[in-house]
Amino acid sequence: MAPVRWCVPGERLCSLEDCAPGHGTYCKHGYIFASLAGYVFKTSDNGLVMSINPRFAKVQIMYVGSRALKNTFKGTIRREDIRATEKDKVEVYKCVRPGDIVIGKVISLGDSQSSYLLSTAENELGVVVAHSEAGATMVPISWCEMQCPKTHIKEPRKVARVQPEFLQT
Repeated sequence: MAPVRWCVPGERLCSLEDCAPGHGTYCKHGYIFASLAGYVFKTSDNGLVMSINPRFAKVQIMYVGSRALKNTFKGTIRREDIRATEKDKVEVYKCVRPGDIVIGKVISLGDSQSSYLLSTAENELGVVVAHSEAGATMVPISWCEMQCPKTHIKEPRKVARVQPEFLQT
């Protein structure tokens, strides 16, 4: 992965709607700013959660099945489409977080701002990759929790039950 450009502390890098914050950044007024001097890298992940609020999560759709898309598409996972049961008790921030990679199902074309409405309400759908505050890839420990292997801190997520045929050996 090649660096895109040099940045300095305090420099505004991008909107929270377009990118996910990473190490050496902070968020303020809907934008991501550099907190360290260094290079900006562009990365791409499949099904990346870009931002959340109490009503929905905004995502970038990067794959359909196992096929990578040439361009990313915007999607929204509404609070009521996260789980199949107890929909009124769902708290978005306890199910997905910015930077998470999710498997979702397109349920309809959305409005002009979101393009596609997605669901993670089935057991096989939800978060498949999440990173802890310590930067480690978290391990699923139940259908609703992941744990950091470094700090052993547990965080709530709507965890996907990945089918064996999709696991790499």
